[in-house]
Amino acid sequence: MKVFLAGATGVIGRRLLPQLIDGGHEVTAMTRSDTRAAGLREAGAIPAVCDVFDAEAVRAAMAAAQPEVVLHELTDLPRALDPRKMEKQLAGNDRIRSEGTRNLVAAAVAAGARRVIAQSIAFAYAPTGSGLKTEDDPLWDDAPWPWLRSVQALHDLEETVTKTEGIEGIVLRYGFFYGPGSAYADDGHFAREVRKRRLPVVGKGSGVFSFIHVDDAASATVAAMERGRPGIYNVVDDDPAPMRDCVPAYADAIGAKRPRRVPVWLARLVGGRYTASMATQLRGASNARAKAELGWQPRYASWREGFRVARG
Repeated sequence: MKVFLAGATGVIGRRLLPQLIDGGHEVTAMTRSDTRAAGLREAGAIPAVCDVFDAEAVRAAMAAAQPEVVLHELTDLPRALDPRKMEKQLAGNDRIRSEGTRNLVAAAVAAGARRVIAQSIAFAYAPTGSGLKTEDDPLWDDAPWPWLRSVQALHDLEETVTKTEGIEGIVLRYGFFYGPGSAYADDGHFAREVRKRRLPVVGKGSGVFSFIHVDDAASATVAAMERGRPGIYNVVDDDPAPMRDCVPAYADAIGAKRPRRVPVWLARLVGGRYTASMATQLRGASNARAKAELGWQPRYASWREGFRVARG
């Protein structure tokens, strides 16, 4: 199968590429960098050097590749997110989800691609009700700024992918990544913060987090290339858990001291409304649809095991 992979050097792209090559697929990998193009060629891919915001260049690259499936794994996030600088730090990623997605999907349609699979997130559901959120539940459309802008960008991405005529559009709402290359890797941002005791449990720690190991996210993406009806799927593990459970367990897994506890008002003062809201109101997500429709099972059913043995 011919595959066009946008975001081959990102967190998921780096795990996807070898799976695709080993699976016998012909992969055209898009990158902005001539330097990275050489590494992609060495890995067995056909590099396509272009910027996702250059619509004509993307269209030309896609036309040359003639893919059957397009994988949109592009992101633009700093290695260390600062809650006080989120408006600026999330701007590029939000633009990719809106403008970049439109360019990729239009190019895919023009090139005659059958299916487009795009990366979204499973931690943007409205913090209402109880229980795990399914793909039919509403997103957080009254979220605090700048998270609101990011939710709006998610709507743009998901509607472009799933409502464009002429393609089978699939959106994968990934949970929080852990494993090699992620912020939860041993050398990642959250590992450093936890070791310095700068990732506290906020209030009652009632925000529910849904995690996914990067290799499990990649395997779900490969499954979606050939299986599953067009639509939206949560790609998370079987064990969404409140912050009060997962942060101490993560600290223990990396040999750090137990995290501090801080009141909600202090978290809001230091980190802003977004940080306090996520820590106390976040809702977990159900993976039932992905299991049933994609025939997929996460290798690490729970982050509790994954944190101990597969951090990267």
